[in-house]
Amino acid sequence: MTLEGKHSFGSIGETRVTFVEKNVDEKRKDFLEKLLTHNGFEVVIDPVVKKAEEDPQLYTVAVTDMVFNPTIWIYGRKLKTLDGHKVTPAYWEQKDTLTNPQYWKNS
Repeated sequence: MTLEGKHSFGSIGETRVTFVEKNVDEKRKDFLEKLLTHNGFEVVIDPVVKKAEEDPQLYTVAVTDMVFNPTIWIYGRKLKTLDGHKVTPAYWEQKDTLTNPQYWKNS
């Protein structure tokens, strides 16, 4: 769930994708899917194969835009929330719903 500078890409099925996050739970998957779709990206969701039946279902979230890098888009203030504000790192990581970039408040 943390932002990394690394641009990770590959394939899901026959579709070339940029991986946004891997091994996320359903709540995180839904959040990312809504946010990225709202920003005009085609989102591809791939369920991760469970190792055991009792394991929770995890997902890989990706987009078909091969140049998308979450870190660049967030710090570049290019992503918008569903209500039109700019996405901050804390909002992306679902730590805070505030969208004012008050980086001096790191607590």
